[in-house]
Amino acid sequence: MIAVVTPIEMRAIDAAASESFEVLVERAGAAVARVALEELGGSYGRRVVVVCGKGNNGADGRVAARRLRAKGVRVVEFDADDCPAVLPPCDLVIDAAYGTGFRGSYDGPDAGGALVLSVDVPSGEVRADVTVTFAALKPNLLFGANTGAVLVEDIGLDVSTARIHVVEAGDVAGRLPRRARFAHKYSSSVAVIAGSPGMTGAATLTSRAAMRAGAGYCRLGIPGVDVATVAASEVVSVALPASGWGAVAVRAAERMRAMAIGPGIGRNDATVDEAKCVIAGAPVPLVVDADGLFALGSTDAAVDVLHGRRAPTILTPHDGEYQRLTGSPPPTGPDRIDAVRALAERLGVTVLLKGSITVVADPDGEVLVARLGSPALATAGTGDVLTGIVTAFLATGLSPLEAGGLAATAHGLAALSGPRVGLVAGDLLDLLPSVLSSDR
Repeated sequence: MIAVVTPIEMRAIDAAASESFEVLVERAGAAVARVALEELGGSYGRRVVVVCGKGNNGADGRVAARRLRAKGVRVVEFDADDCPAVLPPCDLVIDAAYGTGFRGSYDGPDAGGALVLSVDVPSGEVRADVTVTFAALKPNLLFGANTGAVLVEDIGLDVSTARIHVVEAGDVAGRLPRRARFAHKYSSSVAVIAGSPGMTGAATLTSRAAMRAGAGYCRLGIPGVDVATVAASEVVSVALPASGWGAVAVRAAERMRAMAIGPGIGRNDATVDEAKCVIAGAPVPLVVDADGLFALGSTDAAVDVLHGRRAPTILTPHDGEYQRLTGSPPPTGPDRIDAVRALAERLGVTVLLKGSITVVADPDGEVLVARLGSPALATAGTGDVLTGIVTAFLATGLSPLEAGGLAATAHGLAALSGPRVGLVAGDLLDLLPSVLSSDR
């Protein structure tokens, strides 16, 4: 996993460094020069313009300029405050004007079509082709559209105190517990309460996704649907009455290691009451999605339902569900992390806010970010598949934070391994096993 630190955390890390400021700047500038030479394809005949500010970024840029000159590159330096609107012709521009602490507006000079390499973060509205950052990612780099390729360079700083991490592809297979040699089907069993009369697709996707994600046994209950009408599969169907099914569903969680509720169950008043009964009373780790989130209502109402739970809980809203739950517009950019953290703390549960970049936060402020995915996931039913994966991962004994972060990443990797056009939610079920088995 890749550490992410905020500007405030980065200043504290810099202050605690055992090396001097000069040593760290020299290392950072050397890293910038090295990447610049890689982008240039060598030094012979190459021209570079370096735009330097007054802060640490400018210091890094000046070191990079010195090192590039030593390699034979023709370098021109400008101060950010006294820079021409159009830069002289060059092969590469190093943007070392302003860093994460910059407040204000800055468009940057016209690079004239040259490649742009930004130091730490792009300055203001500068559009970089490559960004070199140091020690850890910064929140702006996760959500920024102007960063280009982002490279994290180690300059010897200790970022072990980071409370935000990005999940990488190798973390999924690497951190998912292996099934024990003497495991049985109940060792990783799940219950799914999903679907309703005429709306069984979500139930099928969620329960089958749980099986494909490693659940040894899946017990599916669809309120008001005769189990005899459910298509035969590896999933075991249990009868739930059309009314008063909440208490029956709680009993269905017996011997299970995790449970999911919500996809497709409906939103009438009776269903809302029964869903609350399950959410409050389920004795096992629980994933609440879709109509289950609707049943929780507002944040204050959700607190009343969730406060008595003893087992871990994960809520998995998309932006619209987040807005209904909180009464606030869905957060964008780096604010997304702070907003999910605040909601998790308020509710005392883990919150997984779905999106092109998915943020998972624990009540104590630990965060995992899943950013591997595909626009192909923007199709009906993929959220139901994610719910099944999260539930299966919970059943292995993973913490809610890891279950959410790893599941969102596996979900994205499955989409990336499928067709670029025409992917449907059901395709993910067949793509998942390969993703989860890689490097195992």
